[in-house]
Amino acid sequence: MKLQQTKRHQVKLRLGLSGASGFGKSYSALLLAFGITNDWSKIAIIDTENGSASLYSHLGGYNVLPIDEPYSPERYIEAVKTCENASMEVVIIDSITHEWNGNGGCLDIHSKLGGRFADWSIVTPRHQAFIDAILKSKCHIITTVRKKMDYSMDRDSNGKTKVIKHGLKDITREGFSYELTVDFELINDNHLAKASKDRTGLFTNKPEFVINASTGKKLIAWCNEGISIERISQEIEDCVSIEELKHIYTKHSSVQNSIKPLILKRKEELETIDSQLIDQKEIVKPSKTENNGIDSK
Repeated sequence: MKLQQTKRHQVKLRLGLSGASGFGKSYSALLLAFGITNDWSKIAIIDTENGSASLYSHLGGYNVLPIDEPYSPERYIEAVKTCENASMEVVIIDSITHEWNGNGGCLDIHSKLGGRFADWSIVTPRHQAFIDAILKSKCHIITTVRKKMDYSMDRDSNGKTKVIKHGLKDITREGFSYELTVDFELINDNHLAKASKDRTGLFTNKPEFVINASTGKKLIAWCNEGISIERISQEIEDCVSIEELKHIYTKHSSVQNSIKPLILKRKEELETIDSQLIDQKEIVKPSKTENNGIDSK
């Protein structure tokens, strides 16, 4: 255990867009994605909204992966992996709401198990696997989520019970926004957005704005300021000695856990090469008898 000086390394963006129906979540997500990658063919949208993703095909040749019910966590995970295997750079999940409260989603699964509190011990790991698929994906991920009005039954000063409105609430399991790099909230049907959570600092305390491709460009520029694991991987591949590998491992102390498997793999390759060179030298090395024969001539 030792202290390390903090360094930010390049990460994949985890972005959220929330808003009521008609506020422009899908459209905004597509523009955001294009700003990140600048290539429509590298964008995939996992569509659970009855084909709504195809309504914006005039924007460019992005890819659509429609999924229907049952909206189980496993189907979402499979969809994300399909996009990864197709070498997509940005994956839009439109929307994650169905994974929580759609037919075959987590609330439905819980209800069919009996609706007991103990049944969450079965449902929660499945939902967490879905969250992990998002967090561990090698793609940039943009999620959209529906909102609904949140109510509660409270008592006033006279002891009477009345319905209290608490504003709009995301229709997904509470706490998901904590996992996001930036969580954008679309606040009206003019597509105005604000950042309800922002780890980048790019949108903190800024007035409402309309999300477009330039928003994505700002985010990817921020993302690329850190230490690139891809660049370090290439450095490791270019190493020709164990000493060089040790130097890289020491130099990048903040990401040692990430690069250690790559270091060990390259070390094994170099040791194999060294072993083969030694074997070749032994094969071509002349014997004493051969030397004597040559010398006698």
